Amino acid sequence: MRVEDVFPETVRPVRRPWLVQSWRDLAFLHWAVPPETVAPLLPAGSGPDTLGGVTYVGLIGFRMVGLGLLRGPGLPWLGTFCETNVRLYSVDGQGRRAVVFRSLDAERLIPVLTAQATLRLPYKWSRMRLRKDGDLVRYTCRRRPSGPSSDFSVRVGAPIPGPTALEFFLTARWGLHTRAWGRTLHLPNEHPRWPLHRAELVDLHDELVPAAGLPAPVRPPDSVLYSPGVPVTFGAPGVAAR
Repeated sequence: MRVEDVFPETVRPVRRPWLVQSWRDLAFLHWAVPPETVAPLLPAGSGPDTLGGVTYVGLIGFRMVGLGLLRGPGLPWLGTFCETNVRLYSVDGQGRRAVVFRSLDAERLIPVLTAQATLRLPYKWSRMRLRKDGDLVRYTCRRRPSGPSSDFSVRVGAPIPGPTALEFFLTARWGLHTRAWGRTLHLPNEHPRWPLHRAELVDLHDELVPAAGLPAPVRPPDSVLYSPGVPVTFGAPGVAAR
């Protein structure tokens, strides 16, 4: 089965840039869950996006690089920081497939406060670190002042020449849904298709997933992927539902 047969949607170009950034050194950990587990956690006007009758909970560690307004340039220090997300997968009434963030931990306070105030995104200020040692990459996070933590590492493997339907489903997400100011908003984004690598989970201790109101991982992830990253452009938010 070809990816294009399952997901005919392609990236929709952002005509008026609102934010620019790059996502680097990403590890994607995913667990399959029943759609009814996450449906109550999604914003009005959206529902669980599914593949093969299930949806997924994602734990993603990475580096944000060069966050900036409009067409940039991005900010070298303030706009560059580690981040760890807990996310779900949504689709709205217009058929737009997106992500819904249950939490976003980041190590720069000003971007955290800005995202909380403008879009009501669940950003949290945390102590974080990303370390690379050959093909081993470790992601650590502890929410300030003494909140939940996450510590995991992956071993990066060979490049993936063509993603499976599942790998495409989990990574090809050109937008996000969020609830803010009494409305469900959709923020489109544009980026190249991910350069993906096989990856092996070496160890995992995570408290962020259950802190986000989701079942704690009790089994190995159903999917582990790594990407060196992509440049990203976000467009201005539009109303998905009231």
